[in-house]
Amino acid sequence: MSTFLVEIVTPERKVYGEQARMVVVTGVEGQLGIMPNHIPLVTPLRIAPVTIKRDGGSDDVIAVNGGFIEVRKDKVVILAESAERAEDINVERAEAAKQRAAQRLSLAKSDEIDYRRAELSLQRAMNRLNVTHNKHIN
Repeated sequence: MSTFLVEIVTPERKVYGEQARMVVVTGVEGQLGIMPNHIPLVTPLRIAPVTIKRDGGSDDVIAVNGGFIEVRKDKVVILAESAERAEDINVERAEAAKQRAAQRLSLAKSDEIDYRRAELSLQRAMNRLNVTHNKHIN
């Protein structure tokens, strides 16, 4: 089966760079499945897991916290605000971040900027935890 290069890059480092047969991302309009020779595309991404399907049936799952995906004929580049592989996520820190964000949400009013920040913090923490527990949706 045909493959293409997938790179996930943050401002700090290259998080991922492997050949894949398919990538599943969550864009602002919903989920996208990218396969080799896909039409060129650039779109923003939501805070959600990225699933990379590799030859041999193995999947790599990366917690991506926003950014953009650029699709070319033979390459996909994800420019993420932050991204972590499951094995790099500190579960205790992610759980603590989830608790802090939930507490901030309960204290903030829905029309305040603090509410939106807490909401985003909670989404990021849940994304990281879902990747570590392999509870992503394909």
